[in-house]
Amino acid sequence: MMKYYYILFLSFCVLFSVGCLKDKYDPLRSEYPPEVDQIITTRCTQSGCHNEKSKDGAAGLDLSTWDKMFNGGSTGAAVIPYSSRFSTLLYFVNTDSSDGLVGTPTMPLNEAPLTKSQYHLLRNWIASGAPDKNGVVMFSDNPDRKKIYISNQGCDNVAILDAGLKVIMRYIDVGTIAGASPPETPHSIKVTPDNKYLVVIFSGINEGYMQVFDTKTDSLVKNIAIGLGSWNTFTISSDSRYAYAADFDNGLVVFVDLVAGITTTSFTLNTSLHGVALNSTDDTLYIGQNSSSGLFKIPINDRSNFDYFDLNDVQPAPGNLKPHEIDFSPDGSKYFVTCEGSGANQVRVYNAHNDQLIHVFNVGTKPVEMSTSASRNLLFVTCMEDHYFPFTTGSVRVIDIATLTETHVIEVGWQPHDLVVDDDEDLVYVANRNYDGLGPAPHHASACNGLKNGYLSAIDMNTMKLSSKVKAELSVDPYSLTIKH
Repeated sequence: MMKYYYILFLSFCVLFSVGCLKDKYDPLRSEYPPEVDQIITTRCTQSGCHNEKSKDGAAGLDLSTWDKMFNGGSTGAAVIPYSSRFSTLLYFVNTDSSDGLVGTPTMPLNEAPLTKSQYHLLRNWIASGAPDKNGVVMFSDNPDRKKIYISNQGCDNVAILDAGLKVIMRYIDVGTIAGASPPETPHSIKVTPDNKYLVVIFSGINEGYMQVFDTKTDSLVKNIAIGLGSWNTFTISSDSRYAYAADFDNGLVVFVDLVAGITTTSFTLNTSLHGVALNSTDDTLYIGQNSSSGLFKIPINDRSNFDYFDLNDVQPAPGNLKPHEIDFSPDGSKYFVTCEGSGANQVRVYNAHNDQLIHVFNVGTKPVEMSTSASRNLLFVTCMEDHYFPFTTGSVRVIDIATLTETHVIEVGWQPHDLVVDDDEDLVYVANRNYDGLGPAPHHASACNGLKNGYLSAIDMNTMKLSSKVKAELSVDPYSLTIKH
């Protein structure tokens, strides 16, 4: 793993430290707008590194044509339509910090920097979508494309990965207060089972709404008032109609009608909550008691008749288990609970029919999120603060659901949190928070508050190792993942 990042870092450094091959550039191949083409062809390709022949010595970034530019380089997308803040190409052609982030060394390497007007032209072009000479914006051709959404808690935005090219294709701002400080903190996101909507909840202080976005256009559809709270986890019914959310600070629970855009039920359990799941028949809600070791089991149609049981009653662990997340097996016969409590570090497996403990996995430090591969019947679990591997913080544990055995421990990156399985591509996408800023280079200071960015990685389920297909730097504190098929 460290070798992988070392090679990645070296490839990035080569861009800034060595001369590049110069190959003849044919402007007739270009689809850039004329004024942009003039800058790119005279300053970035013709005179330097970023062309078809020499891109491998220039962090993999090929700017020779408009469409190739969107393939990105070894660290991910260099230009993201409508997002000049997170388009790293701009960092390295900027020399004035009042105009945005400044990357070093300045590009073009060992030559005069771009003029202020040239930089502003590129910045404005990207902010308007970075269209080609005919006004076409990349990724606008197919509104039904498969996407991976990643919430970034530190910058109040959601990154969108194109599942085809596997680069970040868009950023959308979320929340209702632009530039909120502290941030509103988009904690958990989910795509509805019908793939029509993206739902976002916020764990910032006194946030009181749920946001719904159209997954075709990635535009805001509605804000749904759910009452003030630190909303951290939720689940959605299989018919995509209802959402059920829990509040970490005050123990609030809300039932939300996503179609009507209203909260239908609200009550409190008077304890800190984290982890929400529905059983396979959508009639019972499971909620974790994060302040202790309990689990609430609430009938959807009779919330007053709920059950509570202490996970520590059978095979107790030292101290509180502090359940973080709950997930059901594909056949609905079992459910899994990650227990992040100090001294616990367990994944507990229960019979979904009678809530009896079946098995306890002792895993790495701070197990948090889970995702299931239905095709392989495997459960993937992030252990965010694990030190199983030297010089790395975090791991992913793989559990065979049928045999209830741990099959792999995978080194994935720095402080992995949420993850999502894409069975079609045999990939498991993992959000690496890097919230302590100590993760591997190259990760830039964010355009929103100066903190180090996180990044996205992926596990190849055929090899159970990191995939080379995914290369995506993200914004600050990437936390939650969801997939739109």
